[in-house]
Amino acid sequence: MRRRMLSKLDPPKVLVLGFGIIILMGTMLLALPSATTDGKGLSLLDAFFTATSATCVTGLVVVDTGDTFTTFGELVILSMIQIGGLGFMSFATLLAFILGKRISLKERLVIQESLNHGTVDGIVRLVKRLFVFTAAAEISGGILLSIRFAEDMAAGKAIYFGFFHAVSNFNNAGFDLMGSFQGLTAYAEDPVVTITMVTLISLGGIGFIVMNELFEYRSTRRLSLHTKVVLSISAILVVGGAFLIFILEYHNPSTLKNLTPSGKILGALYQAVTPRTAGSNTLNIPDLKQSTLILIIFLMFIGASPGSTGGGIKTTTFAVLVSAVKSQIRGREDVTLFGRRVDYSIISKSLTVTMISIFSIISITMVLTITEPGKDFLMIFFEAVSAFSTVGLSMGLTPELSSYGKILITITMFAGRIGPLTLAFAIAKRRKEDHYRYPAGKVMIG
Repeated sequence: MRRRMLSKLDPPKVLVLGFGIIILMGTMLLALPSATTDGKGLSLLDAFFTATSATCVTGLVVVDTGDTFTTFGELVILSMIQIGGLGFMSFATLLAFILGKRISLKERLVIQESLNHGTVDGIVRLVKRLFVFTAAAEISGGILLSIRFAEDMAAGKAIYFGFFHAVSNFNNAGFDLMGSFQGLTAYAEDPVVTITMVTLISLGGIGFIVMNELFEYRSTRRLSLHTKVVLSISAILVVGGAFLIFILEYHNPSTLKNLTPSGKILGALYQAVTPRTAGSNTLNIPDLKQSTLILIIFLMFIGASPGSTGGGIKTTTFAVLVSAVKSQIRGREDVTLFGRRVDYSIISKSLTVTMISIFSIISITMVLTITEPGKDFLMIFFEAVSAFSTVGLSMGLTPELSSYGKILITITMFAGRIGPLTLAFAIAKRRKEDHYRYPAGKVMIG
């Protein structure tokens, strides 16, 4: 009976339902007395907020992860991060492999939707490689971080911390166990921690489709337009962002000023990468200059790339819109990227995703100014963008949110993980061919 009901749901609805079930299960587990160090469990609202933040790989927290949760609670959060980052359908497919079951067309369509893959062709092979890439990245990162953390803590704790942070950052979640909302600020100048984390965040953020093409490049000797756009825009945003943060924060005594020259570069680099929806930080966010915070808001809004563990409008959407503006200014009809014409449907979809995102963030910010009176506007706006783009960075507002604010941010994180991209694909799939066209009309622009 359940299978028949699920078969009637289209892929976007299955994704929404699946993520919803995972969040509810996580909420129940985090509310158990064994999940918290005080033996009382989280309140249902705080448990719901934390479960949503973990499943939607956001990283916003109303209670400090390292101080509040037991090992059981932390492992529940880590499990939700892994499932939320890779997608519950990927894990369902893995289970089907293990049990020797055949993957149906319906299930392939849902996987295609969850990974934002253009076709169902090769989707099962991609899922298999997805787990191989994930295991390789998380194990390698976990080992490197464990070795470094072993210099500061007991070996068992170092291994646990190393692998927790490797999984969290590869999935662009940003949860950390350092305690007292300090994040990784103690390691701002540490090259091992910084470079390992930056690599994990970047790999998780470029998307599994891109990773698969890079893996096959030695045999194919070619990259698709999608991969070229993702790699080029990601590089521009990271290098440009790091350079601007370095310049803006160079004389700020609360961030970069007192660091060594190499520490300044590492701190700026990390803070340029983490807004790509990772959410961890080595610099104190509230101490950053307003100009830097605005830059970070811009980077958070763009986010990661399609088919990745991150959120935002995506790097490809940004690239298409910039190219469309460039073509319009030059008086050209066609929008091109790397010598290829971009189809009008992709431009339209990019505009749809961006406009929905802008409208949503403005609406969320407006409501938060009502539910959180007396709070600084930039702090509220920063929180709204961070939640919608599933980043997890905060200027300190999250722990102080009212009950209404927590509910709104929870809905925002869920919408950001599921919303714009899935909605755009749903619109595209439901589009029907027009049997007639209206007469053309002119509207003055600009």
